[in-house]
Amino acid sequence: MKSHSNTHALRITAYISLTAALIAVCSWITVPLAVPITLQTFAVFCAVLLLGGKNGTYAVALYIMLGAVGVPVFSGFKGGIGHILGPTGGYIVGFIFISLIYMLFEPLFSRSRWLKIPVLLSGLAVCYLFGTVWFSSVMTSSGTEYGFGKILGLCVFPFILPDVIKLSLAFFICERVKKAIPGLERDK
Repeated sequence: MKSHSNTHALRITAYISLTAALIAVCSWITVPLAVPITLQTFAVFCAVLLLGGKNGTYAVALYIMLGAVGVPVFSGFKGGIGHILGPTGGYIVGFIFISLIYMLFEPLFSRSRWLKIPVLLSGLAVCYLFGTVWFSSVMTSSGTEYGFGKILGLCVFPFILPDVIKLSLAFFICERVKKAIPGLERDK
């Protein structure tokens, strides 16, 4: 019996570690537009959809902690606490809210798997809000003041449609991945 629980714990740890690595790899994939778009949010959505709220939160937290200690896991192969404390760091920290909100509503998903989509959109909205307030605070403290509308135009509006597309892709891909990996559902 103890061997089974050790194997289970090892498998969960491996899933969390691999998912944190997936978030890092997806943060390096950039679509070069006027405002570059990465696949970070796609991987965060995948983390919670595949691992559940609790283990998905661990994966996101591991990703953030790796970046905080200087491992170049963030967009542009950046890392370090300075990046997190910078203007866009609030959006990275905000990824935690996506997974925590998912975890909060997870008991409802047995009724309908489609509820996951509005819950993830709600988490994304909180991530945007947290990141936008963070951006405004950092910029104001550095002597650069932007109006709220300008910040939304820089940091939120260009990302809404791409993030909705990433969420849709993550949802459909993860539904298939869960079917392909027996036991993944049970390991949450």
